Amino acid sequence: MQRPSTRRQFLAGTGLTALAVTAGCVSTGSSSEPAPETGTETTTATETATATETATPESTPESLDDWLDDANGYDGEPRTYGPRSQPVIMVGEGTDGGLAFDPPVIEVSPMTNVTWDWTSHGGQRNVVALDGTFDSGRTNAQLGTSYHYIFDEVGEYRYVSEPHRDEGMKGAVIVKERESSGYPAIDQWLGATGNFDGSITDRTGRSEATVAVGAEGNGGQYAFDPPAIKISTGTTVTWEWTGVGAAHNVFSTDGSQMASDSVISTDGSPLDSELVSEEGSTYKHTFEETGVSLYTCQPHQGLGMKGAVVVE
Repeated sequence: MQRPSTRRQFLAGTGLTALAVTAGCVSTGSSSEPAPETGTETTTATETATATETATPESTPESLDDWLDDANGYDGEPRTYGPRSQPVIMVGEGTDGGLAFDPPVIEVSPMTNVTWDWTSHGGQRNVVALDGTFDSGRTNAQLGTSYHYIFDEVGEYRYVSEPHRDEGMKGAVIVKERESSGYPAIDQWLGATGNFDGSITDRTGRSEATVAVGAEGNGGQYAFDPPAIKISTGTTVTWEWTGVGAAHNVFSTDGSQMASDSVISTDGSPLDSELVSEEGSTYKHTFEETGVSLYTCQPHQGLGMKGAVVVE
């Protein structure tokens, strides 16, 4: 994996006053550092190299899953973010196992700007990539400290907080190109939906299709399964509640921000189910017009609980 050029900004909060620290581009065998200005500190390539050498173990398991086996707070499911998102990772969240990055593992698209924000827990912390790709610099315990990095190449980026690395404070950023469904509106709408991989489940030629509500995904039972289906006109879709997790509903979005596709409002009768949690509860709608219908669970939209129906 090639190392992308470093783009970072390290903001160390001090009371009500933030002190900006900006590192220049660092590449193998060379460095370019801007002259420091008043109120600005510059992390040198030597400091970065020293921190990276300290962070890099003598041997690292080849499998990312093996390496994350003792990562505090990790449940085995990366948090997925869409192409236009700007994820924020909390540095120093308390868990039963110890301090953690929250979320510890995220999956993003190339050119995503990821920010780490310090909590008030756990004393001195930093963010250091094992391969030297990014490094927040000196450890810091100040609430409000922030560091960000733009990931411009596909790959797996493992990182730690140096003072707590042996205690399981580790994380990873997985950068991968998202598969295209062929429907830009759906790709945009479901971009941050954890169980959407770009594929649309084909249910054309059938009179009925079923979608589970409250399926596993998005960090819990916060998913529609399948998240995207394709049906024929006249098909009745039944959403069936699993009864696991919190109460959910099925609610249309007008799709006004999805100008790249024609988005229908479900034949003049938008999806609008009750908010329920009982297993076996159902909600049905028959789609009579061609187009793309986008919907969500209102209480859990922010977690990525969204769905789509393509009517042909």
